[in-house]
Amino acid sequence: MRKQVKVSVNLKQCHGNVEKMIRRFIKKTKKEKIVEQAREGRYYTKPSDAKREKRRRAERARLREERKHLRAEERRNRNN
Repeated sequence: MRKQVKVSVNLKQCHGNVEKMIRRFIKKTKKEKIVEQAREGRYYTKPSDAKREKRRRAERARLREERKHLRAEERRNRNN
């Protein structure tokens, strides 16, 4: 069961700018991963495949974070 998410944007928040309102709505839906969930629910995925994908994504995120820290450390060393 998925949690219900309410994403709303009103015209006052964007000072009457419709383009800004659309961009804000798109950002909110991406943050809540609404489109991603709809795509995932489109087809059945075996639990083992879902776990494998989750592990793969976690590993990529960990490596990305590690590279980010290494680059930051290199920048600090370069400045000294």
